[in-house]
Amino acid sequence: MPTYSYVAMDAKGKETKGTLDVANQNEALTRLKEMGYFPTKVVEVEKSKSKGKGKGKEKDAKTKKGGKGKGKGASMEIKIKIPFLSGRVNTKTLTTFTRQLATLVDAGLPLLRGLRVLEKQERNPTLKETIGELAVAIEGGSTFSEALAGHPKIFNKLFVNMVKAGELGGVLEVTLTRLAEFAEKAEKIKGKVKAAMFYPVAVLVVAVGIVGILMVYVVPKFEEIFADMLGEEGLPAFTQLVLNISNWIKSHVMATLGICAGVVVLWKLILKTKIGRKAWDKSILIVPVFGPVVSKVAISRFCRTLGTLISSGVPILQSLNIVRETAGNVIIEGAIQAIHDSVKEGETIVAPMEASKVFPPIVVSMVDVGEQTGALPEMLMKIADNYEEEVDNAVSAMTSMLEPIMIVFLAVVVGSIVIAMFLPLIVLMDKLGS
Repeated sequence: MPTYSYVAMDAKGKETKGTLDVANQNEALTRLKEMGYFPTKVVEVEKSKSKGKGKGKEKDAKTKKGGKGKGKGASMEIKIKIPFLSGRVNTKTLTTFTRQLATLVDAGLPLLRGLRVLEKQERNPTLKETIGELAVAIEGGSTFSEALAGHPKIFNKLFVNMVKAGELGGVLEVTLTRLAEFAEKAEKIKGKVKAAMFYPVAVLVVAVGIVGILMVYVVPKFEEIFADMLGEEGLPAFTQLVLNISNWIKSHVMATLGICAGVVVLWKLILKTKIGRKAWDKSILIVPVFGPVVSKVAISRFCRTLGTLISSGVPILQSLNIVRETAGNVIIEGAIQAIHDSVKEGETIVAPMEASKVFPPIVVSMVDVGEQTGALPEMLMKIADNYEEEVDNAVSAMTSMLEPIMIVFLAVVVGSIVIAMFLPLIVLMDKLGS
């Protein structure tokens, strides 16, 4: 029976080493999990060394701390990521890696050597480890796309399928360059939308903070003053309403926070349902201020993703499936599914695009021309470039409209509280004047 050397982590995160005499690697992994360990490395020890260690004995992990457990066996090494220790790679870092790898491959450097070069200089620990695993997989005979598919949290289906198409077509460096350009432009659009949303979010946070301070600390002090000034006459209805709300919030701080948290959780649960998600995605496309921006971003992403995939050699049906998964909106996903079904039946993509009412007539017309002339990828890229410019204009228009709306909103909220506090003074002045 072969001997396997392992490195594992216990429940407290402490590293443990040892050996096991088992039939295969799967049995070794099962045995380690039964022992309560999280294996990170399992490798077969060379047979000549395993004989000297004696068969049929399992070394307890605690007695084997610091044990070497090394062997020059030719078996495959297994590394399993522990969920709470694994990190993520942001889009900017992944884009930089893709661009650098494309440059190295285009310069004539072999793929494996290029990966080793990038592994040495990579600062992100998760990506550095992943690049090393990609290189090991390629050394073991796997293709680059197969190695990438083993890391779905870092490399999505778009990335894997484009690399696969580039490998089949012998244009891997071109595909990697397209991937880098695609990611850079997508990140650029996302950054513009985030920058535009910063102002309204900041104003909303400030408004909540101001209202909270007024309702908890300022308004209750006015109640004592008004009680002495007006006596038994009582407060105006609007003032009494504000004071009652203030007293309730002050007396039930935890309940108020619980209600707010409950509303957020309920909203997320509603969005997880098919009906709730569909209603929200449909409304977000037609809402006056945000709708045009969301719609233009979605169309730009659809056209650029589909155009990039088709131009890289990915079959159109597979491309449509990938685009549907990256749409981010149920309504647009439904429209893309209709296009997929139409193409699958041998029809054109124009009819379902027009019937969906999601894509503007100009987009449908340009796709129709591209399909008839055999230049669909190029036409999709032109549409994407055009809509990226329109996204800039729509974001600027949204920002200019949101500024006065948020100012008015803040003025109404704070002004209402101030008016409520001054109403008793007005009543008192009228009484003195008469």
